[in-house]
Amino acid sequence: MARPSSQQIRDYSRMRLLIVGCFFSLVWVALWARAGFLQIVRGPELAQMALRQHVSSEMEMGRRGEIVDRNGLVLAQSVEFVGVYARPNEMRDIPAAAATLAKILEEPAKDIAKKLASNEHYVFVEHKIGDKPAAKIKEAAIPGVYLVEEYGRSYPNKHLAGQLLGFVGQDDDGQEGLEQAFQARLAGKKAVFTVQRDASGRKLYLDDQGREVVTNGRDVALTIDAQVQYFAEEALARAVVENKGKAGVCLVVHVPSAEILAWANYPFFNPNAFDRKKPEQWRNHLALDVIEPGSTMKPILIAGALQENVVKPDTQFFCENGRWNYADTTIRDTHPYDTLPVDRIMRYSSNIGAAKIGLLMGANRLHAYFERVGFGERTGLPLPGEARGLLRSAKQWAKIDLATASFGQGVGVTPLQLAQAYHVLANGGLYTPLKLVRDPGGERYATQADHRVFEPKIVATVQQMMREVVEEEKGTGVKARIAGLDTGGKTGTAQKAGKRGGYVEKYLASFIGFIPAINPEYLVMVMVDEPEPCHYGGVVAAPAVREVALKTMAYQGKMPETVKLAELRPQTQPSAPAAAAAAAAPATPAAA
Repeated sequence: MARPSSQQIRDYSRMRLLIVGCFFSLVWVALWARAGFLQIVRGPELAQMALRQHVSSEMEMGRRGEIVDRNGLVLAQSVEFVGVYARPNEMRDIPAAAATLAKILEEPAKDIAKKLASNEHYVFVEHKIGDKPAAKIKEAAIPGVYLVEEYGRSYPNKHLAGQLLGFVGQDDDGQEGLEQAFQARLAGKKAVFTVQRDASGRKLYLDDQGREVVTNGRDVALTIDAQVQYFAEEALARAVVENKGKAGVCLVVHVPSAEILAWANYPFFNPNAFDRKKPEQWRNHLALDVIEPGSTMKPILIAGALQENVVKPDTQFFCENGRWNYADTTIRDTHPYDTLPVDRIMRYSSNIGAAKIGLLMGANRLHAYFERVGFGERTGLPLPGEARGLLRSAKQWAKIDLATASFGQGVGVTPLQLAQAYHVLANGGLYTPLKLVRDPGGERYATQADHRVFEPKIVATVQQMMREVVEEEKGTGVKARIAGLDTGGKTGTAQKAGKRGGYVEKYLASFIGFIPAINPEYLVMVMVDEPEPCHYGGVVAAPAVREVALKTMAYQGKMPETVKLAELRPQTQPSAPAAAAAAAAPATPAAA
């Protein structure tokens, strides 16, 4: 066989070189093409993927402000929890992510998938998860899913002032009470910022904002004194339970400052467990319930009549021996009376005598005094849903309406409005808006400015009459007496209106006390709804007012030397307000 020529060998070598060259050229082109594809086409995506391994957007929640009493005792605070949120635009596989989260959080996958399908920049998946679920989510490292430190609301004193404080929802937004009223002030602001993690997993902030963007909410300081609040709740619960009542309220006001020291509703409400309660249980009865005041209207009537010079304290009225047919309506007194002067009409609480005073005064003048003490208008305190009451215009009053309004029927007020009106009588005749917040942040809540309603000499006369209600023989408020200290007040036994009109055999028993009777330091109001079998305010509510007054004076160091030590009941509550409030008051099965 002939050997290949040199030319053939050279041609063969060239062919091999050409093939190898073409191969390497193709490889080179492919590499460049791939590099170009990765750089140009998938470059942004890959860069984002790489960045996500070390850089992420995280959210941090500002802490919600605290609500504290006048002494700084915490009534509502925020505690740390862990939440889960997602950034849908960073997620690769939403159904898979939803399935993983559903298994960890023990929730339906479809519900989570619905949240993740949102067009929002970020969405919360779940608030307040436990440590174990948080650890599992962290381990799963689901793209676009993040853990965040957040805060949940806690009420360390349980039911103490529960209806007043209200509560927050799942998103930490105020839903009821002061939590709702001060939402803008209490709420912390959330911040989203970029962080990079080093090899050890430590956070490095990539911008100048970082944590400085997070803003904590501001605190709210109340005029409430937690210890006085405890006294009020304890006495109120006892009054309702022992008299088989349906519900009750108690308000304590420091008269010179117009500051509310206690705001109690019964049955109690624990905001820590709001989701296990019915809306009726968190209803703030003091501000929302519209009631007919009954005989507690008489001091306001008599003060107006004295100021208008319609009557004098000794002006006599025939009280019809307990039964008076007027304008096709029968007006009755609890006991039959013949002729009574104005001061005894107050002391014995004669409806007939009050009606005759009102008729002499006239609709326009009586209505004007009702308006000036605050009836028919909200007090303006920061209370969501506060009722206006029901005060028809004087032009709409028939003669019988004027007569019955004089003893508190046909006029609707809230317990808070009634306390505001009595504060005028306690405060020398000056209308000064009641205060609930010590540091209102510059906001003004009152609907009426300070103004004079009654002259000081008129108020002094009425205070003396109210003293006789408690201190004199046959006064209806004798059970509010405090040995060694003159106490004043007025009883109320208001028959309740029926749903179909008229009145039914159900009553609201009330007593509003001035301690001391002349130039009072404290105003204490107690109301018990539908007590049985006795329904008189002087029997049901007056003892609770006395109890609250005694304990408050002792606690605040205002107990006069003349008061006998025997008046004080043994103290059963712990000395620290927080510890005292943490336990339910004695004989309070509904406390929770």
